[in-house]
Amino acid sequence: MNISSVIVIPHPDHIEAVRVRLQEVDGVQLHAVSPEGKMIVTVEADDDRTTTGTYEYIGQLDGVLSASMVYHQKESDPEMEISVEA
Repeated sequence: MNISSVIVIPHPDHIEAVRVRLQEVDGVQLHAVSPEGKMIVTVEADDDRTTTGTYEYIGQLDGVLSASMVYHQKESDPEMEISVEA
C-alpha cells in the first residue's frame, strides 16, 4: 500500500470544480482547503504505478495550476508478513 500526500493549487476561478473532481478520484481524500484554495489531499494506492498515475491525473485536471507530492510512504502488507517467534 502506497500512501502519499499532495498539495494541489487550483486556479482561483476553479477551486470548487477542482474540489469536486478530486472527490471523484478513487483512492483520493481531500483533507483541507485553505481560504486561498490550496488543497491537501492523500492518495492511497496498491502499487507504485497506480500512485504515479493518480498523481499525474491530479496534476492534469482542468483548473489545477500545480500538484506537488510532499510525502510518500510504502506500507507493507501485514497479511503477507511472516511472524518470527523468539
